[in-house]
Amino acid sequence: MDPEVVAVFLSEQRENAPEDLQQGFLTIEDYWDRKLWHQLTDVLVEYFNTPASAPQRLPLFRHFILSFSEKINQLRFVTLGLLSATQCSDDHERLSFFNDLTKKVNKPASQDAYVYALVAASDVKLRLQDLAGAHKDLDTAESILDSFDSVETEVHAAFYRTNASYSQAKADFGAYYKNALLYLACIDLESLTLEDAQSRAYDLSIAALVSDSIYNFGELLLHPILESLTNTRHSWLRDLLFAFNRGDLNAYNVLESNTAKAPLLDEHKTFLWQKISLSALTEAVFRRPPHDRAMTFQTISQETKVQPHEIEILIMKALSLGLLKGSIDQVAEIARINWVQPKVLDMKQIDSMRLRLKDWDSSVNQLGNWIEGVGKDVWAA
Repeated sequence: MDPEVVAVFLSEQRENAPEDLQQGFLTIEDYWDRKLWHQLTDVLVEYFNTPASAPQRLPLFRHFILSFSEKINQLRFVTLGLLSATQCSDDHERLSFFNDLTKKVNKPASQDAYVYALVAASDVKLRLQDLAGAHKDLDTAESILDSFDSVETEVHAAFYRTNASYSQAKADFGAYYKNALLYLACIDLESLTLEDAQSRAYDLSIAALVSDSIYNFGELLLHPILESLTNTRHSWLRDLLFAFNRGDLNAYNVLESNTAKAPLLDEHKTFLWQKISLSALTEAVFRRPPHDRAMTFQTISQETKVQPHEIEILIMKALSLGLLKGSIDQVAEIARINWVQPKVLDMKQIDSMRLRLKDWDSSVNQLGNWIEGVGKDVWAA
């Protein structure tokens, strides 16, 4: 582009800018004139992140930034494109903008930038209900990401966020749970508004409960995002998660009426009862010392409130899901469990473990005293 044309354009944009931002334009003009591309990119990103710059982002991108796009970091170039796209009139215009952007950065040396732009296009396709198109873009992005040794966190964050949105649209709760947690691991939680944090905590909680592949909520229970539900109208959801984690049937019965407030939970009432029953079973096994885990069907029925004729099915389900390991004696109606899946413990469960350790310590002392008494002279020698 002719330098004089650029100079005139920047001068016009400076005059149209809010007074407090005009100094920034002088810096932009100076760096452009001196061809300090790295510094120019930094000051443009800072300028575009200023809310008052919104009306000028698209003109600056189309008539200024594109003129030297090959000379700057391509990932930062896409970042400027994403900020500019917020000013598109609708998602159709935004998708066209992103399609042009992806074509421009689809080069061997800038595949990270290509993924970043491709994921942005996929996100728009989701909003336009083009799930097939979004899935195709996400698959392409994933295959490229898998080939990288490392990539900027912002690229991974965008990928996991959009993948989570796709999984949510497809009602794939397990995949949503996984991708949403990975997204949160890539960002600073302080960057989320309180409303956004509460929304994500709510969606994660619902997904954890209704997913048929998630029976251990440890990662979510320990995540600070869950605290955003405390003292809100959804605080019962947090309490419900902890009740499931400890297999607390009494707490579940108290909180169950709240499930009517969440349509997905209301639709999965039968499944939720099966899930809390499995949790009650694993908790009953966990509370017992390893040498006392041969449980009769009658005992399990009392612990889980499941009908005696359904106990065998319950145990087989737990075994198939990998929640327990052991065997079933169908004739004697006894389940012999030798392993239970680890999970996050609350204070009550930790106290139970403390008591078990005390019993173990006492047993070891008794065994030592017995050996000492039997050994007598042997020990003395």
